[in-house]
This record gives sequence, C-alpha cells and structure tokens, in this order.
Amino acid sequence: MPYNEIFPQRGRIEVVCGSMFSGKTEELLRRVNRARIARQKVEIYKPIIDTRYSEDEVVSHDANSVVSTPVENSQAILLLSSEADVVGIDEAQFFDEGLVDVCNQLADAGKRVIIAGLDMDFKGNPFGPMPQLCAIAEDVTKVHAICVRCGNLAHISHRIVAGEKQVMLGELQEYEPLCRQ
Repeated sequence: MPYNEIFPQRGRIEVVCGSMFSGKTEELLRRVNRARIARQKVEIYKPIIDTRYSEDEVVSHDANSVVSTPVENSQAILLLSSEADVVGIDEAQFFDEGLVDVCNQLADAGKRVIIAGLDMDFKGNPFGPMPQLCAIAEDVTKVHAICVRCGNLAHISHRIVAGEKQVMLGELQEYEPLCRQ
C-alpha cells in the first residue's frame, strides 16, 4: 500500500537558509534521507546553472550527494514532481520568483517541500525568492558557518574576488564566511 494511502498527507514548507559553508545542503540531504527511510517518495531539484560539483547531483561541501534533477525554472518542478511525497529544492536563491507560488501549490497538494538556499547575496542583500519563501514557510531553520577571521558565528558570504554580478558560482577560493564584525 502506498505511503500516502496509509498516512494522509499534510503539506508544508520548510526552509533551511544561511551563508555559504553553513551546512544548508547537508541539512537538506539529512531531511530527505530520513524521508526515504520512512518510505516516502522523494524528488530533489536544483537549478540547471549549479554545476560546481556535479551536473545531476546535489552535493554538500562535505561531499555527501544525492541524485537530483536539474531544472531551468521553477515551473518545471511543479510539472515533474506529481508523484513525490517530498520535494527537495537546493540552491533556491538561483530560481525565479515563481518558486514561491510553486512551493505553495506543492504544499497545498499535500507535499512536504524542503528548500535550501542562501538568504543573502555577497553584499548582504536578500537573495532571489528566499525572503518570500521564509515568510510563507511553516518552518525556517537558519544555519551558520564559522567566521574565518575570528571564529564567531558567520552569516555573510563575503566575496574575495573581483566582480559585481550577483550570481557567481564559487567555493573557498571565491568566498569566505564572515560575522558582522
């Protein structure tokens, strides 16, 4: 008997946000793995532009990974996730503003939606659809990196290379986590 016939679905939206190197993807993977253990059907999506570690996997900085579907825009998630009980979305800040409506539709259809993304860009400004996603979510978890300069909790993804474009894929060579000070 399918999971959703045994346990009626109650849709919800969960957001995991914070700076780079704070463990957002690691937490997303932890949650979707627990859902799989519970025999829920899980689908994971990421923006097609995120090719840092893999073109078709969501990969955390500590090298944990899970197969995902890269998509061009948020509407594709809605079209592809009809059979899922749980929908995971990584790097949500790179999606279009339509992601907010897509996540609401998925939750309204009884799906658990788990979103991970940067809440701020390298200038400290709200990033993409993340502020709206935090506002509509039933649960928001803010995770923190450690400031590389003083050891306090970091919440800023400080860019250490030249460039003013908001979207610039990178790692430790391009960004460092910093605290307010």
